[in-house]
Amino acid sequence: MAASAGVAGGLLVATLVGIQPAQVVIQTPGERLAEIDLVTFFVLNALFGVIYLQLWGKEYSADMPDRLMASLVYGVIWWLLIALVVIPLAGGHPPRWHVQAAADALPALISAIGQGIWMALTLPPLLRWRQQAAAESIPPIRKPTARRIVILGGGFAGVTVARQLEHLLRDDEGTEIVLVSETNYLLFTPMLSEVVGGSVEPQHISTPLRTFFRRTRLIQARIHQVDLAHREVKLAAGTAPQLVSLSYHHLVLAVGAVPDFFGNHSVERHAFPFKSLGDAIRLRDHIIEQMERADATPDSAMRRALLTFMVAGGGFAGVELAGALNDFVRGALRFYPNILPEEISLYLVHSRERLLPELSPALAEFARRKLTERGVIVKLHSRVTTATAGYVMLESGEGFPAQTLIWTAGNRANPLVATLKLKTDPRGRIQTDSTLAVPGHPGLWAVGDCAAIPNRATGEIAPPTAQHATRAAAVLAYNIWATLHGRPPKTFAHRNVGALAVLGHQTACAELYGICFAGMLAWWLWRGIYLAKLPTLQKKFRVSLDWLVDLFFPRDIVELATIPGAHLRPASATLAAPAENRRAEK
Repeated sequence: MAASAGVAGGLLVATLVGIQPAQVVIQTPGERLAEIDLVTFFVLNALFGVIYLQLWGKEYSADMPDRLMASLVYGVIWWLLIALVVIPLAGGHPPRWHVQAAADALPALISAIGQGIWMALTLPPLLRWRQQAAAESIPPIRKPTARRIVILGGGFAGVTVARQLEHLLRDDEGTEIVLVSETNYLLFTPMLSEVVGGSVEPQHISTPLRTFFRRTRLIQARIHQVDLAHREVKLAAGTAPQLVSLSYHHLVLAVGAVPDFFGNHSVERHAFPFKSLGDAIRLRDHIIEQMERADATPDSAMRRALLTFMVAGGGFAGVELAGALNDFVRGALRFYPNILPEEISLYLVHSRERLLPELSPALAEFARRKLTERGVIVKLHSRVTTATAGYVMLESGEGFPAQTLIWTAGNRANPLVATLKLKTDPRGRIQTDSTLAVPGHPGLWAVGDCAAIPNRATGEIAPPTAQHATRAAAVLAYNIWATLHGRPPKTFAHRNVGALAVLGHQTACAELYGICFAGMLAWWLWRGIYLAKLPTLQKKFRVSLDWLVDLFFPRDIVELATIPGAHLRPASATLAAPAENRRAEK
């Protein structure tokens, strides 16, 4: 179906823009680059449809503006890869990145965008029609009795479960869906480092949860206790002393993860965590405060200590944060005349032999080299062992007078999991079967960072990434529906699509379907894919404006904590957030 829609869209759009399918030519003045024959044209457009279905076609419940925005982004990416890279290479020429070549390939850009719009308009109705036809072929089922499904956690996994259940139970008025979250927004964590770097505003990557749902009941409260024996959840809403009891028929645990300091109390006491929106805002304010203090300090040694920043953890969060922080601090020097560039030191400490272990060794080396070239000091095979107010000690015995230590080196399941006395893995995650059910507890399910989920496609436990969490959440929602209606459940099986990491300074590295990208192309892919996945058209537009402003103006250095009347909650008072903070789908 997707391949047919892609071919049909290609034929239609090619006809409208005046491109003959049997002779699609890319050329510059006086130089013929390549010509696509009819068979190649059909193959490329069928591939377009299949890839579009895998990335966005299943999100047919999304609003039309969101689908059109995704189609626009996908069309541009498809044009960059095919018209400017694949076709020239097929003709024996290098990729055409200069302005003239892009102008010559403008009809291909119009075709790609138009085809993406065609897919957004036609594929979702076709999918709905296929599902309705399949449903009509199933014998009538008994109407379920009144029941309540409670979802604990408003992160990627929890929101996906609720949205899928809304779709599956759209004709079932007897089942109530309740989502419990400590915050009233979904945080798009892949862009959290952009907040610290000043590229985007904090509220622009935070989408109100109520905008996602039509019938799901949202309760903003802290989870006080889960009584599995009596199928009841006790909630503490706001500052009210009374607890609210909520009974359930099915309970979904999607309470996420919290930073894991591995029992190192000195690091836990002095390090900045990097998991929530509050963490990002607090860290950004602290960095600006350090620069203000350094600019006013005549002592060079004190300035160096104030301007020494250490990031512990070389995974996606640590690498992206180091790149964004390095760009922000060095870019802000124009406002601080008393600070010399050589007085700034930014360390990235990682315990393994290479950065970004989720990516290929070549991309990991590319990331290390680019960060080093821009002034980040990368220390591999190193661990932070001790931290005090103003000093950090490594396992090797090296010590650094640093006022800023940021912890991204580990996560563990939400402490709520430990109170449930369920079977867990060494990381404290709830062990589920391949259907996302918790063995021995009918009606209990777990998904996201707090769950250890067997992946039938790989035979391993699914990693804590958004692409796995959202797909597992869709399987979980279906299995709840199947349980309510006496149908067999599905098992979770998903192969990794890929991963992307931005390194700052318009550079990134990406690995998609086994193909590696690096440099500015990967940076465009990172921005394009994540912009398309950012919820709601309003947030896409606001982030796009943030990025556009960032091209022409310096980063904002307003310290929010110093605004009269502003009080940021201290780190010690931060509650364990139920929303899982993870890498977004790549």
